[in-house]
Amino acid sequence: MAPTIRRAVIPAAGLGSRLLPLTKATPKEMLPVGDKPVIEHTVRELVASGITDITIVVSGAKSLIQDHFRPNPALVEELREAGKTAYADAVEEVADLARRGHITYLDQHGPYGNGTPVLNAARNVGDEPMLVLWPDDVFVAEVPRAQQLIRAYEATSCPVLALMPMDPADSGRYGVPVVKEDLGEGLLRITGLVEKPKPADAPSAFAAIGGYVVTPAIIEELREQTRRWHEHRQGEIYLTDAINAYASGRAVYGQVISGQWYDTGNPADYLVAQMAHALAHPEYGPILRRLARGLDEPS
Repeated sequence: MAPTIRRAVIPAAGLGSRLLPLTKATPKEMLPVGDKPVIEHTVRELVASGITDITIVVSGAKSLIQDHFRPNPALVEELREAGKTAYADAVEEVADLARRGHITYLDQHGPYGNGTPVLNAARNVGDEPMLVLWPDDVFVAEVPRAQQLIRAYEATSCPVLALMPMDPADSGRYGVPVVKEDLGEGLLRITGLVEKPKPADAPSAFAAIGGYVVTPAIIEELREQTRRWHEHRQGEIYLTDAINAYASGRAVYGQVISGQWYDTGNPADYLVAQMAHALAHPEYGPILRRLARGLDEPS
């Protein structure tokens, strides 16, 4: 039986350079999607999926993330005294979310690349599998993406990548899996990832997006990548490289996620995520639809 997944890592130490100057003073993880910062959507997804130990890997400039999840009794008291009970409850609920997820913070150390925060966090995890979710992805799904990944791991006891169908013309934006076998219900046996191939060279019609189940063996591959870090991509350590090294002789799976994925890592996709979330909101959706109809009418 596969070990229970209790832990998750959210790498949040990046610069958010694609969103500058918006992210000059505000971490990209704290930009709002609807009435919540994007990282809160990720934390809620993890807690709803049964995760009880969340590590957020940050850099020195990301204190706003800690401030957001930290209890603020003085603010709550002030709001209650002013009769703003709903706002006070909302502030307390975020702090309670952090308690339920047992959020801890870890400063990033080591070479650049998305493998480094995973390796940093692994020191606190021990010999357990863990989820890794990027904080600039928002999923809308009946079953949370994290829970879909956990189920795939429980069925295979192997590393799992989150996948989504893609337009082949977009292959240059993603890691594209090499599919060995389709096991049904969205579960695919894969033998590796090709990073950002040309459409003619894409090995499948799926894109690897922000979610992994990382096993201790993948962590060991990351350690090996770190020992040879000077050989890799200008000294950067990447999770993809570790997965490809592992997959050369052992089983790795991809789970096609059922649901809608919104990327918030660049301006256009961030605006789409904002609009989609607002249109789905029971209060704001009708307002935006009326506005859109008015814009479409000839002057």
